[in-house]
Amino acid sequence: QVRLVESGGGLVQAGGSLSLSCTVSGTFNSIDAMSWYRQAPGKQRELVATIPSGRSANYADSVKGRFTMSTDNAKNTVYLQMNSLKPEDTADYYCHADKVTIKTTYGSKYFDVWGQGTLVTVSS
Repeated sequence: QVRLVESGGGLVQAGGSLSLSCTVSGTFNSIDAMSWYRQAPGKQRELVATIPSGRSANYADSVKGRFTMSTDNAKNTVYLQMNSLKPEDTADYYCHADKVTIKTTYGSKYFDVWGQGTLVTVSS
């Protein structure tokens, strides 16, 4: 069973910083990409940042220059450093693993995994 466990959300004043982490647990062979999404109340879930395997991070225009996504492959953990936070960054933040591959004797299995979400609240 592959799981994503997030941590690091909380309440911060506008202009402040928070760091989120997401640890992948379980046995797998590869993951195509790791991403952070967010969903504000009454809005659709949106992509915040993504790192395809072996490539650099890409960011939504709304967070470019303020958020930094990084990975620690040795710890199976991805991070989202959020600086210069704005009230409009308030949302539930979700970690996502795209196309997790598990190879077995009978073939390969592919699936996506979502974390449980962590709430980030930015006060004005």
